[in-house]
Amino acid sequence: MSEGSQGNSPAFGQVVIGPPGSGKTTYCHGMRDFMGRIGRQVTVVNLDPANEALPYPCAVDIAELVTLPDVMENLSLGPNGGLIYCMEYLEANLDWLQEKLAAFRGHYYLFDCPGQVELYTHHDALKNVFAQLAKWNFRLAAVHLVDSHYCTDPGKFISVLCTSLSAMLHVELPHVNILSKMDLIEQYGKLAFNLDYYTEVLDLSYLVDHLASDPFFRNYRRLNEKLVGVIEDYSLVSFVPLNVQDKESMRRVMQAVDKANGYSFGEQEHRSLEALMSAAVGADFHFSSTLAVQEKYVQSQDKAVEEEVMGL
Repeated sequence: MSEGSQGNSPAFGQVVIGPPGSGKTTYCHGMRDFMGRIGRQVTVVNLDPANEALPYPCAVDIAELVTLPDVMENLSLGPNGGLIYCMEYLEANLDWLQEKLAAFRGHYYLFDCPGQVELYTHHDALKNVFAQLAKWNFRLAAVHLVDSHYCTDPGKFISVLCTSLSAMLHVELPHVNILSKMDLIEQYGKLAFNLDYYTEVLDLSYLVDHLASDPFFRNYRRLNEKLVGVIEDYSLVSFVPLNVQDKESMRRVMQAVDKANGYSFGEQEHRSLEALMSAAVGADFHFSSTLAVQEKYVQSQDKAVEEEVMGL
């Protein structure tokens, strides 16, 4: 791979980022299988030096270059400092990554990244790695995963919005924000608003008013108003809901990412996708994923209320 090119055509892919426990590795596993079924050749690249139990076949693994346990032991660093060192070591050894990726020309790439938030909000090592990939003619989109349980806590949801915005501005890639684990959302508690309020990030003044009903947050109303003001001024953050177990949900996420990184469907792949979706959910799947999840959530809440009334 020469500087500025990778073979004769661009390589497409995703860098999967997000906080610990947001489901990045599960997403890479599910998306690899989904894309494989419609005919894409997918290569998964593990860039997380702390990820020791990989559920997917890993074509390129940073563990061949550096591992977090070795760094922590030899340099007497904690897990956070160790991860930052590992990413700086990767940045200093990009020739290793270039050589490994060259063996998979023509593939679609999934980069499974570490779960340390500061790597995406203000540290430059991974950002510089992504920038070098762009020079090698990689067309990448950042897929930022956030656990959907944060929707049930307005204070945490504002924090998630700030983190997502910061990552979008810092990473400098086309960006798709994902609310993961939507199949578990009914277990997390009652939402204060409809799901589309959170996915579309609608008028956040309602969220500030809701927080003001809590005696603890009432004292921080002005701070919350300023934070949501910054988020609304940029008007960049929105979310796509994801249930990895649901093919329709995976299809919508894949199409959002394909739009972001510029990937275009081949005719054969498009037919394969239509066949897969028809087999999975039938020919009529015009409802949006947000509405489908919202309907399931409301039904779950109604059932819980009904059971509570019957028990009285």
